[in-house]
Amino acid sequence: MSDRKKRAWLDGAVGYEIYTRSFADTTGDGFGDINGITENLEYISWLGADIIWLTPIYPSPDHDHGYDVADYKAVRSDHGTVADVEALLERAHSLDLRVLLDIVPNHTSIEHEWFQKAIVDPTSPERAMYLFRDAGPDGGPPNNWISHFGGPAWTLDEATGQYYCHLFLPEQPDLDWRNPDVLDAFDDIYRFWFERGVDGFRIDVAHGLLKHPSFADNPQLREVGPEAGPLAKFFSFDHKYDMDQDDNIEIFARWQTLADEYDATLLAESGVTDHHRLARFVGPEALDLSFFLKPGWLEWDPAKFVDEHLSLAEIEPDGISWVISNHDQPRPVSRLMRGEPASPTNDKTGINRSLAVTTLQMVLGGVPFLYYGEELGLSDAAIDPENREDPVATRNDTDGGEARDVARSPMPWDSSPRNGFSSVSPWIASEDRPPHETVEAQRADPASPLHRYRALLETRRGLPDMHEAPFERLDSPSDEVAVVRRGSVLVIANLSGNEVTVSSAGSGWVEAFRSRDGLVSIGDGFLTVGPELSAIFRADA
Repeated sequence: MSDRKKRAWLDGAVGYEIYTRSFADTTGDGFGDINGITENLEYISWLGADIIWLTPIYPSPDHDHGYDVADYKAVRSDHGTVADVEALLERAHSLDLRVLLDIVPNHTSIEHEWFQKAIVDPTSPERAMYLFRDAGPDGGPPNNWISHFGGPAWTLDEATGQYYCHLFLPEQPDLDWRNPDVLDAFDDIYRFWFERGVDGFRIDVAHGLLKHPSFADNPQLREVGPEAGPLAKFFSFDHKYDMDQDDNIEIFARWQTLADEYDATLLAESGVTDHHRLARFVGPEALDLSFFLKPGWLEWDPAKFVDEHLSLAEIEPDGISWVISNHDQPRPVSRLMRGEPASPTNDKTGINRSLAVTTLQMVLGGVPFLYYGEELGLSDAAIDPENREDPVATRNDTDGGEARDVARSPMPWDSSPRNGFSSVSPWIASEDRPPHETVEAQRADPASPLHRYRALLETRRGLPDMHEAPFERLDSPSDEVAVVRRGSVLVIANLSGNEVTVSSAGSGWVEAFRSRDGLVSIGDGFLTVGPELSAIFRADA
């Protein structure tokens, strides 16, 4: 076993995801840029985050909002330059902030020089860097694999009669991670950025790198109707042969060993939902961290939230990055109220539910992440269907219900036109946010969601046992209530609709944080917490 230890700077850290093109525009082109992030680092530091993760900044033809990379060692001109990244790193480090970039290793853009050479010359070494295969017996695709974004996961190269694999868009051809040339090329990419001071990477589609050598058909789990969206169709299959292959871990270990030379971290983006298989992604022979994405998919189901969080934390209490939202899912303020009519009251309930779950996540160890605007309690953006950008919606004959645009609108800094994001119309057309949803207004309001999130992060920082002490799952009065103890800290996450009373597991508790205004009381041998409310208690020293 390796004696590698996780980065010391990860201990107790909280991350903050920035959707780069939507954070702040300093050039007046409607497109977020690196300098816009640099200018707002003090806000992130004030909030209490320790790490920022930037979505892809590389040159890209933009078929999938930058996740189709044309050059991994350059910066897209709309975002800035490599020098701008270096300036951001210098400023971030001066504020004790660490910076993670996105790496997209499962696939490249069709405009990447490797794929261009692969198409032009079938005998080239670049051809072997991708997954070209002969047609199936019927002359069609080699197997039944389908894309996340609709249609087969194979596109015909008419010049040769072979098909190339793409688990996402046809413009995103998958790399062959069994080819040593691919491994060597990405070692070089990592070093390029580590040498410039980048503190780590979030690994996109980490579970998708290797495909089973047999390229067998995936078993179908259920039939879906023609009206189903692309993601519903994708998840109607058991992805036994195209996703989550056992030997992906060997690639992770290679990468983390390289990152260790720079005191850098690697964080897997993984769609794996089985807790034991996900836990394989982290540890001495794998990565520092892995996201657990499932809470970002769930609608409001208190018992499910409690079980998913606590069951995984019991297996892996140190290496998970917990999230309730990201750039691929509707915002939780809306998602957790799905089926209920939109109203200010329901938005407030959605905010309360989101913060109650996030409070629980803060005591589960690892490195929890907030998604930009989550701290403001933002609901889904209002986007006209004609202005959709997401290929999930624009390339499929669906109602757009799976479209991710609603979570990608500009950061609302103030109540000026375009919410202070840009001097011109932004890259994605959405309605301006009302004043009470802006950073400017919420910083001035001590009762705002922003100040509640800031208080939560301050509480975590001030109570090291929240992430350092052993994890204990205590008895609960309901499967909709989580009771967790870590040393001198006790958290009761009451996600139910009823007030609950819990044995205090000892005396001398003092309330440290509550996720919203509501009932929290401490009695002789018991603690009472109101509905849809999480509270943190500390031992009275």
